[in-house]
Amino acid sequence: MLQTRLCRPGATIGTAIAALAAGGLVAAAFAGCGIVTPGPVSTVGEVDFDRPLGIPPLAESTVDADGTRVFALDAQAGTTEFEPGEPSETWGFNGSYLGPTLVAERGEHVRVDMTNSLDEPTTVHWHGMHLPPEMDGGPHQMVEPDASWSPEWDIDQQAATLWYHPHPHGETEDHVARGLAGMFLLHDEHERSLGLPAEYGVDDLPVIVQDTGFSAEGELEAKQRGYAGGLGDELLVNGTRSPYVEVRDELVRLRLLNASTARSYAFAWGDGRPVELIATDGGLLEASVELEHLRLSPGERAEVLLRVEPGETLVLQSRMTPEIAGLVGPVADTNGGSDAFDVLEIRAADALDPAAEVPPQLNTIPVDDEAEVATTRRFELGDGFEINGEAMDMGRIDETVTVDTLERWVVVNTQPLPHSFHVHDVQFRVASIDGSPPPPELSGWKDTIFVEPETEVELLMRFEDYTDTDTPYMYHCHLLWHEDQGMMGQFAVVEPGQSATMTGGTHHEH
Repeated sequence: MLQTRLCRPGATIGTAIAALAAGGLVAAAFAGCGIVTPGPVSTVGEVDFDRPLGIPPLAESTVDADGTRVFALDAQAGTTEFEPGEPSETWGFNGSYLGPTLVAERGEHVRVDMTNSLDEPTTVHWHGMHLPPEMDGGPHQMVEPDASWSPEWDIDQQAATLWYHPHPHGETEDHVARGLAGMFLLHDEHERSLGLPAEYGVDDLPVIVQDTGFSAEGELEAKQRGYAGGLGDELLVNGTRSPYVEVRDELVRLRLLNASTARSYAFAWGDGRPVELIATDGGLLEASVELEHLRLSPGERAEVLLRVEPGETLVLQSRMTPEIAGLVGPVADTNGGSDAFDVLEIRAADALDPAAEVPPQLNTIPVDDEAEVATTRRFELGDGFEINGEAMDMGRIDETVTVDTLERWVVVNTQPLPHSFHVHDVQFRVASIDGSPPPPELSGWKDTIFVEPETEVELLMRFEDYTDTDTPYMYHCHLLWHEDQGMMGQFAVVEPGQSATMTGGTHHEH
């Protein structure tokens, strides 16, 4: 897959933005950048659902004498037949496409022995994980071809659905689109005590959603590109085309991961029943929330519960609208904001194993006292794919954070176009959106959030435990093309009174 670089200078971007905002010459505005803008797509009623959903295998692990749980990942190239007899060139971890699901318990010390068998450098970033910056897997932890890297850290956060993916500066969209991604599930005693569905692949289902393009024969092909990035006209779930899953339990837990590089989804059930949300990026909500639809931008995760009747069939759909996306019509039409998809068919067996009622209280989330806010920072997501007017510089620390202090980050999308915001290392709380309290579905722990056009979001976060004057974490738009073009910054977490320095990057060899 070819990565399309944004043309410069910024004046061309401004012209494109103005044309989009006015609902005018969208294709003409982007023509100079080599972008062919996609139009609205709908696969509703057109998916055959004739293939069983693939379930990524659980990653094997061993436990060392000192109690460390050790996993192994190998980034490798291969071929995958999404259509029988039609191989596509793909990448994967421990296989040709996607990667195994890693599972760990709170309190464990883990190590991942990662080998790069590709012919170019890559990384593996633990998205949503609280860990030291030198273990984070960002662009400063590149792994060269035929080299290896073994990050290790303590699992010290609540049960959650996390994921892992590459993070090479300027190449993240391409590496993720080729197939390098997988889930990392965390459990703890409290979550297990709730009696939620917990048998992986049976009543606890990973649902990794990606959009892509296929030729008429079924071979992967390049996606068309809107302002948001590459947008495909068909979906894969866990790498499966046209998937269905048979369930034999009346209560099913779906772990939704938007692993697309640019597309946001509005998940809903085909028969109109509510979506029962129980967890967001960083773990369980205090109580389940019933929604008409669940919007997830790239990188976001959610856990939902589904109670089925014997013998029924139900379709998970994505029904995005300009209103849900916060986009005006022409901008929505060319950036996935008017698209609809049939995602996954759920088939309930004629006889189902019964399930207990879901507890009314799932979690207790402490409320931060805003009087404790030590620092307020502002991040403007503007034109030119820059944050606060500057593009990413690997040698520049943009923000220096003092450990164990509460901070308010004000993220402002100043444009009439889509963006998102992801912060490494922490889970944050949404304090307000345009001055109003967040909706219930955004009341829990988050590490990635969709920032609607011309919207201001206040986030509260506390950076704990880990300090490093030499190695930074990242914050960035998680529309991966935007990140690659420079919509990313770096921050260091330091002890009181310390200043950050820069190492210029660390490359891992044998």
